[in-house]
Amino acid sequence: MTPTAASAPANDGALARFALRSAAWAERWFPDAYVFAALAVIVVAIAALGFGATPKATASAFGEGYWSLIPFTMQMAFVVIGGYVVATAPAVARLIDALARVPRSGRGAICYVGLLSMLTSLLSWGFSLVFGGLLVRALARREDLDMDYRAAGAAAYLGLGAVWAMGLSSSAAQLQANPASMPPALLAITGVIPFSQTIFLWQSIALTAALIGVSLLVCYVTAPRGASVRRASEFGADQRQATPALPPRTRPGEWLEYSPLITIALSALGLGWLVYEFASKPAVSAIASLNTYNFLFLTLGLLLHWRPRSFLDAVARAVPSTTGVLIQFPLYGGIAALLTSAPGHGGETLAHHLSSVFVHIASADTFALVMGAYSAVLGFFVPSGGGKWIIEAPYVMQAAIDLKVHLGWAVQIYNAAEALPNLINPFWMLPLLGVLGLKARDIVGFTFVQLLVHIPLVLGLLWALGLTLSYQPPVMP
Repeated sequence: MTPTAASAPANDGALARFALRSAAWAERWFPDAYVFAALAVIVVAIAALGFGATPKATASAFGEGYWSLIPFTMQMAFVVIGGYVVATAPAVARLIDALARVPRSGRGAICYVGLLSMLTSLLSWGFSLVFGGLLVRALARREDLDMDYRAAGAAAYLGLGAVWAMGLSSSAAQLQANPASMPPALLAITGVIPFSQTIFLWQSIALTAALIGVSLLVCYVTAPRGASVRRASEFGADQRQATPALPPRTRPGEWLEYSPLITIALSALGLGWLVYEFASKPAVSAIASLNTYNFLFLTLGLLLHWRPRSFLDAVARAVPSTTGVLIQFPLYGGIAALLTSAPGHGGETLAHHLSSVFVHIASADTFALVMGAYSAVLGFFVPSGGGKWIIEAPYVMQAAIDLKVHLGWAVQIYNAAEALPNLINPFWMLPLLGVLGLKARDIVGFTFVQLLVHIPLVLGLLWALGLTLSYQPPVMP
């Protein structure tokens, strides 16, 4: 029987009981991630029709956008595969097992997972998801820990739900710092905005630190204890080691699979290209390319596994974690097209109508609040991982210039607000859920509490810290 707040022991605090009520509700009512995405398609399509788009234009936009994210879909799938391959390499697996021996209590373990998840997401959100999931599995194997598997899974997701866009993973900050990657129309509006004016502002660092601290506090006070705790075995989750021993070679034809010769040759070629790539351009420009990022992780994974057989077995174990990405990304491609390609009244799209409403009601003082709320709402329907900045940036940044808002902080408003809907949108949960063997409904009750705390915290800090910054004109390359 699923524990509820009513059956929780008295020593569970009010927030813990609320989290358990939310978890119980989510386990009963929260739809599968695919159903969630399909419902989002229907809502956006109805909205487009309501703003004057014809049925033909609406259907055409959906159909034409359905396959528009195929390259990005494969890149995201390889982010998961590359992160999984690296995280399950024998050396990294030993590190995870060592890290899993540190916590001394279930509550401490949940906070520990949340901290490592958020710190690693500042470097790589893909690695953070897989690393956090494998760390939770390693902790779940400890019989001495009274750790709730759901709450630990929610903590592992905090990297994507709290701070990922405030670090090097930020697509918007990376794009704005690299003029060669920017659309010409956007470059003409914003010019180049270096990292020193976005993620490395002291205001950005302060906001990130506050988010990490508050998120860990919420993890601690919402962690179930005693009879409320549910372990991994109750969900049928696989608690075995993520890196099983390599089976012995059984036939002569397999000798190359078990020999490092192919690994050495391929790695030499791959590392040679990476050295050239990083030597010929700034490091931030090189790593900003998802293709380069994925190539780096796959090459590193091959080296760490050493034998091709071990590498291929890791890839095979990683692929099931990508199924949700593969089947749902087309739906989100359709949503993006419905927002941006289905003309309605006056020939304007739904995205234009929505943005116009927010831009016209904003002022210099309320820009952070209005645009932060807008970005969060739109991100709930188009969880792009930062890619929708290309759609939003032209009118958002033009509004910032007109209102004399610091342009780098305008980017950070987007970044901080972009993460908010992730806390309850199951889209980016998929790779982590695949590793943990859970459903979105199992962890969303806990992430919902985080969302309730994060909304006023993020919007309030975006407004307050923005007051300490002065407008600077765009710097053209």
